[in-house]
Amino acid sequence: MKNNGYSLPVVMIAAFFLFSCGESNQTAEGLEEMDSLSIEKVDSVDYKLLGDPILADVSQDGSRILIYDYAASEIISLDQSGKLLGKFSKTEDTPDAYGFMMELPGFLGNDQVVVNGMRGIFIYDLEGNLTKEIKHPEAVGGAAFMPQVGKSIETFTHQNQEFILSKSVRPRDTYPGEQAFYDRFRALEWINVASGESTEIIPFETGSIFKNGKGYIESDYTPSVEWIEGKLYISLGGESILRIYDMSGESVNLDTAINLTIPEFRELPVRERNEFSEGSITVDGSTPSVRNIHRVGDKLILHYYAGMDPEKVKEAGELWQSGNQEEAGLLFDKLEEDVPKGFLVFDLETLQLLDRIDLPQGVDTGGFLAAGNVLWFQKSASEEVEEDFVRIFKYKFD
Repeated sequence: MKNNGYSLPVVMIAAFFLFSCGESNQTAEGLEEMDSLSIEKVDSVDYKLLGDPILADVSQDGSRILIYDYAASEIISLDQSGKLLGKFSKTEDTPDAYGFMMELPGFLGNDQVVVNGMRGIFIYDLEGNLTKEIKHPEAVGGAAFMPQVGKSIETFTHQNQEFILSKSVRPRDTYPGEQAFYDRFRALEWINVASGESTEIIPFETGSIFKNGKGYIESDYTPSVEWIEGKLYISLGGESILRIYDMSGESVNLDTAINLTIPEFRELPVRERNEFSEGSITVDGSTPSVRNIHRVGDKLILHYYAGMDPEKVKEAGELWQSGNQEEAGLLFDKLEEDVPKGFLVFDLETLQLLDRIDLPQGVDTGGFLAAGNVLWFQKSASEEVEEDFVRIFKYKFD
């Protein structure tokens, strides 16, 4: 099994380009006075696979596991014991191919898979038979994608109807070098599965750092979301704010905003808008971000990545470009090791901060999942040997 994540030149250079034509504050202060929380490993699931797999999703009840294998471009579904339920690949010459994948695939219920591709939103059964295709509301001119364990397209049931939440990729006749981009921005598409109707939601709110006149790249504001009983919990990339929207009626209304104090969470790099060019899409895996949001029982979890030292990243990039790849790789490994990574735990009802927990040893630190009151992690890849299996760990709060 190969190592998942970003290719070294991508992170070093901090960019890659893919084209195809109510407010409150929560801090970590005082946590030592509370009862500390911890998680413990309770089980694991193995699936024999020689490839480059990444854990994409787990069904809401924890009975199904979804893996994407980059080596074979296969979407693989397993039961909770690791037994194969189905797998399929949709290459470019396949009539029902989704094209370039823009998010990791996710489950719709237990028996369907949703893929957000440049050709549209595609829904398949577990064997790869197309059950529905939904066109994008606007043509997609280009896309960039950084895979992270568990960061997949979201689905939920609302008022007895099935919905999809995907990141919005509408061009809106603008780009990040223009003020219009920040005025017109919407983070998500709220898609009705039955009708195919798509509504763009979640702007840059008043007071957002993304409305300060500077320029931002896609990974700076990539959304992390969780749907819980008529409310949408969302954080935009490197902006350390949790916003909660009420979606119980016909409209989407901002309900609460929580300013987060995350240990050693760096600020996003300052970029002037004249640095941007129309048609380019840039992502950077070294910068700070809230990477995902999960519900586990009566707790809300925010997974964060505090970000690398930008001067050291620049130094590593210069080493790589000068031909010193080995030295650059060692520096990058050290930078990645030093980045604080973990998650904040909130009481779901009161939104009080309960604790901060480091990610466990031996897991892929890019991300994780929550389903069936269990945290699901992918075992980190071995640096010494090529493994012929993927292993999924289950953790619970003790």
